Amino acid sequence: MGVSGSGKSVVAAAVAALLPGADYIDADDLHPQANVAKMAAGFPLDDEDRWPWLAEVGEVLAAGPGRVMACSALKRVYRDRIRAAAPDTWFLMLDPPRGLLATRLGNRVEHFMPVSLLTSQLDTLERLEPDEAGLVDDARAEPPAIARAAVEAHRSWMRN
Repeated sequence: MGVSGSGKSVVAAAVAALLPGADYIDADDLHPQANVAKMAAGFPLDDEDRWPWLAEVGEVLAAGPGRVMACSALKRVYRDRIRAAAPDTWFLMLDPPRGLLATRLGNRVEHFMPVSLLTSQLDTLERLEPDEAGLVDDARAEPPAIARAAVEAHRSWMRN
């Protein structure tokens, strides 16, 4: 989880590659076309835009084990909605500094999320809380290293 440009897709794919039989899913692919068009036009989504999408995210996660998903999940209430459908969801929050985010977004091609929406995403972001299952990473390391740390932290969480 994290804002656009935090590395969610790359790290989630790296995590899935470390887990035999895991499926990588990008929650962006589950957005209805109206949401994609709104963001592409430079308008941030509101909660009413997000609720049906978050329901779909939860359903997809609940449909089977071994699913690794890149999803913004910016607010606690969004993560709660996902956990309502998929209670064992464990979150890796990627939380790089703003300058790194802006650089990454500026270097993107062919992505619907414009750099202009970074501020609205950061304003919306509610960081992972201590009672939420997961790990916070500053996302400055290379994705394979972040993925290995996440897999180990998840395994430790599963043992407890």
